[in-house]
Amino acid sequence: MHLFSNILGVFVFDKNFNVVDKMLFSGIEDCKNKEKYIEELVAKHKEAISPDSSGLKKILLYFKDAKFKDEFYNKNIQLAKFDIKNSVRSDILLIQAISSIGEIDKSINILTKVLREWYALHNPEFSAACASHEKFAEEIVNKEKSELLNELNINMPDSIGADLQQEDLEPIRRLAHQICDLYQLRKSHFDYVSSVMDELCPNTKAVCDVLIGAKLIEHAGSLKRLSSMPASTIQVLGAEKALFRHMKTGAKMPKHGLIVNHPLISMAAEKMHGKIARALADKISIASKVDYFQGQFIGDRLRRELEERFG
Repeated sequence: MHLFSNILGVFVFDKNFNVVDKMLFSGIEDCKNKEKYIEELVAKHKEAISPDSSGLKKILLYFKDAKFKDEFYNKNIQLAKFDIKNSVRSDILLIQAISSIGEIDKSINILTKVLREWYALHNPEFSAACASHEKFAEEIVNKEKSELLNELNINMPDSIGADLQQEDLEPIRRLAHQICDLYQLRKSHFDYVSSVMDELCPNTKAVCDVLIGAKLIEHAGSLKRLSSMPASTIQVLGAEKALFRHMKTGAKMPKHGLIVNHPLISMAAEKMHGKIARALADKISIASKVDYFQGQFIGDRLRRELEERFG
């Protein structure tokens, strides 16, 4: 006797390949938990075994009958919907969130450039003195030109900016207010990414911080793919153009990709960048593997080893 299962149910065939017993699935959940049905039929038909290749061909011919066509079609549609619905994992949500932060940053930079050029017509002194885009937008929303000039120890008559009317200043302030809202949105998304990483990949977060860790996962496509990459690939992840240019033209080999923004690299002398990048990529490779296979938290130890060596 032969035991065979598919999306319709679990079937027992005799030596002539006729169905002698079966348990049909009522829904996709039954199909996903088919082991218990298989165990039940195995207990009932102890002599039933899995068919060999020649037996499998004969069993499949049985299901070629037109009466199974609609049922196979409907069950496969249900299975596809179920798999799509349950394919959303934490790392996919993380990738979408870090991608949104990147788009918010682009929007902030573009709008702040417009805001600075626009507001400089009215108060060029403050525009030149305030380097922080976030503070620049907040100050415009909350303070008048006279207050901002007083903070710079500049008298109003000495300003070379135009004296704009309130109706002309209002759209500038609305733009500044929208930029402030974008900064708040970015902060909330950053907090969300940080909380997801605490659950998904705490070791990777500890070694390379929130943004770099999230961007590495985004670039790799998933935590699983990142964990399967060798350290040499992680080191140049994000610098593919430079890497392919090196392979094609013999140009200088990139020392690092996304990890260039890690504090240990950005604060070190340039001659040390390659050495630090290799060591950092090694630790990230270890951390991502521990995270994917749900090992113990060792991120603090990995980070401490890097800091003791290069700090």
